[in-house]
Amino acid sequence: MQLLQFPGRLLKSLSVSALPATSTLQEIASSQSKGVAKVVLKNGKRQLFKDNGSPMVYSGSVDRIIGRPPPKTGDVVLVADGTEKPIAWGLYNSVSMFCVRLMQLEEEATRDPSCALNMEKLIESRINAAIDLRRRLGIPSASTNAYRLINSEGDRLSGLIVDVFGEIGVIASSAAWVEKYKPEIEACISRIDDINHIKWRPCVEILKEEGMETTNLKEIHPSTCPERTKVLENGISYAISMEGQKTGFYADQRENRRFISTISNKQKVLDICCYSGGFSLNACRGGAVHVTGVDTSLPAVELARENVVLNNLDPEKITFLREDATVFMKGALSRNELWDLVILDPPKLAPRKKDLQSASGMYRNLNSLAMQLTKRGGLLMTCSCSGAMTQSGTFLRTLQGAASMAGRKITVIRHAGAACDHPIDPSYPEGMYLSNILLRVL
Repeated sequence: MQLLQFPGRLLKSLSVSALPATSTLQEIASSQSKGVAKVVLKNGKRQLFKDNGSPMVYSGSVDRIIGRPPPKTGDVVLVADGTEKPIAWGLYNSVSMFCVRLMQLEEEATRDPSCALNMEKLIESRINAAIDLRRRLGIPSASTNAYRLINSEGDRLSGLIVDVFGEIGVIASSAAWVEKYKPEIEACISRIDDINHIKWRPCVEILKEEGMETTNLKEIHPSTCPERTKVLENGISYAISMEGQKTGFYADQRENRRFISTISNKQKVLDICCYSGGFSLNACRGGAVHVTGVDTSLPAVELARENVVLNNLDPEKITFLREDATVFMKGALSRNELWDLVILDPPKLAPRKKDLQSASGMYRNLNSLAMQLTKRGGLLMTCSCSGAMTQSGTFLRTLQGAASMAGRKITVIRHAGAACDHPIDPSYPEGMYLSNILLRVL
């Protein structure tokens, strides 16, 4: 009889227990004095971020935005499913195709709410985690003080690259939020042992797409960083210009450069698009009978020549030429020149997916020429740093087309990516941009 007297209370209890747990992010957002806007996804889009872990919310995935006034670029926002339940939080951009760059999922915030909706604390936590990871991998070391500390999505700070060159930290920004949080990022990097200078290298064209005014892209302390420095990588010395390409040095190729040193003994080596001579120097150190490096940039060639002197290498065994890659290779073909080992590492030819078709033709033509310059039975190390190319699955097919053009057969000997301390977020394939393929050319 007592049970029959309380049916309403019992039903209420059962209905409450059946409700989902309160969202941690929603609770934290509700407790803040300033309201947090909510970006609501279209039906069916939730799984992209819950299951696959994609760090980017494209504008086409958004159904509506709740909040008045609407969020501004750089604001912290909640990302919610169609029922308006938060699944993550991130940083909003009103202009970019990346409407939100996700920073933390609901599950993570529930486990550890200390950084939830707090970009300052999250930046510090993620940078500290990146430092710890490199140290566990033995970077820096007595033989290497040039390395990548933050690798964008790989270190869960999308749009932020930090390369360390001895006592200099070079920060490359390609997201509006990075520019907004400059002081916080610089403070974290400045606390790292041995770093005494900070250099900002904004990716101007990308930041324009993010809605940034180029006049606002100024360093906090622009006069404190030297224009040049010297570093060690695998025991080889390099002069680096802080105004050079990308951050000044391609730290991601470290392990591939070391590999070249192991296959260069008694080989005649050609290094096309050599920049400051990384592959060339390793080939020479590895016992090559002669190395020829070619680059269209005069500052790059001058750095490469300086690096020969820095490492006390025999100038008779290594030569650097300033010349266009295609012009040089066609000229070498007309002279019937051949090499045992050819390295081809062109610049990013497909910065966007829309450039893929035209870039495929350029990669095919360059590789066809390189294959013709490789002795039959010799080796070609060919590289692509274009994410649109490497992740499209068409790079190897392009190389097969190049072999057909060159009248050669190829077999793949080795396929490698970036250095092991460059973590890659597998849910964001655009981040997996580096592909080095070693081919035997027959």
